[in-house]
Amino acid sequence: MVQVVLESVMLICFGISWPISVYKSYKTKSTKGKSLIFLLAIMIGYVAGITAKIAGGAINYVLIIYIFNLTVVSIDFALYFINKHGEKEKMRMRQQIA
Repeated sequence: MVQVVLESVMLICFGISWPISVYKSYKTKSTKGKSLIFLLAIMIGYVAGITAKIAGGAINYVLIIYIFNLTVVSIDFALYFINKHGEKEKMRMRQQIA
């Protein structure tokens, strides 16, 4: 039981930053400070954690935290591409004006 609690605390601590990151990405519409490789590595890690929980039969509330974190990071990943497209459009518009 202690292991499950400690794993939950770790996931919650890691997961606190993701909604903040998504909010920042959404509000600023910028990719500055973002790394696709980092986001992808985090997503792979969460998928591995989810897979390990399911394969090991350790299906408990911790799995919900893994899924929540993966979902939020996936949103941030998608926002990266949306914002990148917006940045390219702004640059194209600036070049047309100049």
